[in-house]
Amino acid sequence: MKNSITALLILALSFFSFNLSFAGEIDTLTLHSDVMNRDIEVIVVKPSVPKVMVKGKGKKAQIKAEEKSYPVVYLLHGAYGNSRAWLEIKPNLPDLADQYGMIFVTPSALNSWYFDSPKLKDFQYETFMTVDLIGYIDSHYKTIPSREGRAITGLSMGGHGALFLAFRHKDLYGACASMSGGVDIRPFPLNWNIPDVLGEMAANKGDWDSHTVVELVKTLKNHDLEIEFDCGESDFFLEVNKDLHKRLLGHGIDHDFTTRPGGHTGEYWGNSLDYQLVFFNKYFRGEMKKK
Repeated sequence: MKNSITALLILALSFFSFNLSFAGEIDTLTLHSDVMNRDIEVIVVKPSVPKVMVKGKGKKAQIKAEEKSYPVVYLLHGAYGNSRAWLEIKPNLPDLADQYGMIFVTPSALNSWYFDSPKLKDFQYETFMTVDLIGYIDSHYKTIPSREGRAITGLSMGGHGALFLAFRHKDLYGACASMSGGVDIRPFPLNWNIPDVLGEMAANKGDWDSHTVVELVKTLKNHDLEIEFDCGESDFFLEVNKDLHKRLLGHGIDHDFTTRPGGHTGEYWGNSLDYQLVFFNKYFRGEMKKK
């Protein structure tokens, strides 16, 4: 019996010696945007680096990190949120980074709607997101630096931002999603600081039209992007999401659209992200089937 227990302990210790791993890690960055002359906080959640014991005995045995590149999912917050919003909604993001082998990047963007504002010089967030941020992440982390390894999603304002950026930059993102997204801003002309960013809608209709997601559908061809979006049945953005669904169907754009019980809440978004990570994982693994 004693020998059996000893053998099990040796086996367990051997397993852990050859398969050492740790919890996902969280980096807090401060990036400077020259075009906005603004410092921007960015949270990066990265998988733990797998470590293995290489051959050798005693002092000659060595532990080294496995070299591996990871796909990146950019997670955008909603109005009045910040870079830490997603960690508050989904505290297990580090575990999910390990589970899926993905890097999550969550930048602060104020109530910018992720636009390059025609009115405010220090609100050029489309440029920050697509030039500064992607460039920094790809040069400082072990990423797959192509659209095949890059996806974007977000909640509410961030849901609009994710689709807006992906539709306008199909060379950068291969897959995109939105949850509870304000995918048509025009029914809400006085809300969430949008007039500060674009000007009053009545006097700046062209800017409002060109900066709203539903009007960008006509720029898409089928399978330019893998697209998924969802909205709660009790959400005030439900109708604009249904309209986006109809427009995509009308233009022959394959996509996944889901409605589920729920409102404009953190509980809904946390649940939604679970589904979207499955969607992104299939994309990153090359498992999307063309219809």
